[in-house]
Amino acid sequence: MKTAKALPVRLWRFYVDGFRQMTWGRTLWIIILLKLAVMFLVLRLFFFQPALAGLNTEEKQETVARNLCP
Repeated sequence: MKTAKALPVRLWRFYVDGFRQMTWGRTLWIIILLKLAVMFLVLRLFFFQPALAGLNTEEKQETVARNLCP
């Protein structure tokens, strides 16, 4: 009977062997990671500015209350 500790090791080896044998998969993963980096890093910098930046504590509380309870 195999122990519970052997399961994570077997899973790790399964995925490592799978990634070693990939041909197009590696290229696709690089493209996916680049797209995620663009979406979360670049777009956030230019389009999603912090709504509470530059406000003091009272102004932040009023802004949050106004947006939560219209």
